[in-house]
Amino acid sequence: MEELKFLEEQNVSSRLIKKILEFREMYPVPDEAAGRITKPAIPFYGKEILEMAIAGLLQGQNLLLAGPKATGKNILAENLAYIFHRPVYNVSFHVNTNSGDLIGTDTFEDDQVKLRKGSIYRCAECGGFGVLDEINMAKNDAVSVLHATLDHRRSIDVPGYDKIDLHPATRFIGTMNYGYAGTKELNEALVSRFMVIDMPAQSEETLQFIFHQMFPTAKEHAVEQFIGVFLDLQLKAQNSEISTKTLDLRGLLAAMKIVEAGLSPAKAIRMGVINKTFDIFEKEIVEDVVNTRIPLEWTREDVYE
Repeated sequence: MEELKFLEEQNVSSRLIKKILEFREMYPVPDEAAGRITKPAIPFYGKEILEMAIAGLLQGQNLLLAGPKATGKNILAENLAYIFHRPVYNVSFHVNTNSGDLIGTDTFEDDQVKLRKGSIYRCAECGGFGVLDEINMAKNDAVSVLHATLDHRRSIDVPGYDKIDLHPATRFIGTMNYGYAGTKELNEALVSRFMVIDMPAQSEETLQFIFHQMFPTAKEHAVEQFIGVFLDLQLKAQNSEISTKTLDLRGLLAAMKIVEAGLSPAKAIRMGVINKTFDIFEKEIVEDVVNTRIPLEWTREDVYE
């Protein structure tokens, strides 16, 4: 299948690929949820990480993807859902996310009180993949819902309504960044319900794969320079010379797309990377990094065939 081709290109275990196909055949997607199956904008590159994630999901485990910014946590989650051909239900945790947002709330409809189902409820019903984004920002009220949902009981007790059991294909993938404002340490009970994958920083090899997949007509020299911008900024962020605000892979890829439309590379990368920081001193450092890689006189023809 086309969506599994990139796994074969990375030499992911043929046994795992075969098991994925069996999983997809065993759990067809209901028509009403088919619209939630979406192709990721960016493919995930990393054989070892993919094999760990796929093996865990095949065995009914939930995953926690942990790591700093720009390590591809959400990209991996999107790719896994697409590989397994499952509808995706995203929950972005913040200080106001509560149990009602996850399970559902009462609403008045047709002269009677009905449950307006939340994301976790709908995911559990149709065998979706629930992406729990920034799970370490979840407050206790929301975490209490996750405890029963994620453990061996695989059920949700809906107050005032029946208990529902999770569809056998349902999986949950949590993501968490280190040190973001508003985050906290996950308690042991919650962490124990996940298999944890520590996401590595982007390397030149992983970036080469992404850029060549997304921009096949880009010139090799230009791709090297764009990748160099990201790696240089990543190193400065790791050394605490700058914050991670400008370490934005989505922004860099968006800049490449804008260049293809005809904007100069210098202006595109300013929009996608440099302007992500509002600190004047940090912006100067980022500009210096960019200017050593991307000449001001470059045009679209310097980047694309």
